[in-house]
Amino acid sequence: MKIIAQKPMRLDVCLQTHLQTPRNQVEQLIKKLGVQINDKKIFKTGYKLKGGETIIVSIPEVETQEAKEIDFDIEIIYEDDDLLIINKPPHLVVHPAPSVKEPTLVDWLKHKGISLSTLSGEERHGIVHRIDKETSGALVVAKNNEAHLALSRQLEDKSMGRYYLAIIDQPLKDHIIIEKSIARHPTKRTKMALSDTGREAKSAFIKIAISKTGTQELIAAKLFTGRTHQIRVHLESLSRHILNDFTYGYKNKKDTISRVMLHAYLIYFIHPKSGKLIIKEAPLFEDFKGILSKQFNMETIDEKTNPDTIINSFTTYF
Repeated sequence: MKIIAQKPMRLDVCLQTHLQTPRNQVEQLIKKLGVQINDKKIFKTGYKLKGGETIIVSIPEVETQEAKEIDFDIEIIYEDDDLLIINKPPHLVVHPAPSVKEPTLVDWLKHKGISLSTLSGEERHGIVHRIDKETSGALVVAKNNEAHLALSRQLEDKSMGRYYLAIIDQPLKDHIIIEKSIARHPTKRTKMALSDTGREAKSAFIKIAISKTGTQELIAAKLFTGRTHQIRVHLESLSRHILNDFTYGYKNKKDTISRVMLHAYLIYFIHPKSGKLIIKEAPLFEDFKGILSKQFNMETIDEKTNPDTIINSFTTYF
């Protein structure tokens, strides 16, 4: 494919405009395969075009990988011709990797026949956003490239988002918004950390219910940015930790909790075809509900976790 740069701009912006493809896919294309600019191979996404250059983009054949056998199913919260919303179980990895031996969400999607190709030559199975392995909850999957592009744009302009529920080890002092930049931890590469040179990150936290003993609290979180481990890092900055999140400072190793108690409870976005606002609830899993029923007064929990109540709370306080 040949493109003529019409004016000065960044290379990735130019390709995103011409190819009508999500920015992250364009970045992968440039970094992994490079593009030809006036007979020179360029691998830098921020390369500055002066205007008038001839850009040649080579679209590779898609590399497919055979799906692993699966012995599980996933609850589908909503489905139509363009997308589906699933309730991702805890302990399920979203994307395969050399270190991942068990079946992943991608394997499940392959068995469902959902497979979108990308410019970078890799299969992308409609996954617009991710959830950590131990985190559960709502995740939207695009069934076609048009829906994928539209939803990716909504992630960028923040018209798509999620509300989370978490159980933490100490009550918050008050409802709070945290705006602190996050980057990869300088020495522990599996962690993220606050950093003045990191990417901006903004989270809001709402108090929902304190446990019967007064030592734990159910909270709701809304993200205004989508950094890796953002909720966990921002809570750690308040000396608060999600139950079983030993990576970010939870101390009680006598607990029999099997995973981080974080759940993507509500998801909202504009439907890419109808233009209507979609808001869907992902029901809590039994492990999360078990802690609530044991440690909290359930008579008030059900009322306080009503989707409308949670959404209105963020509007009221922030």
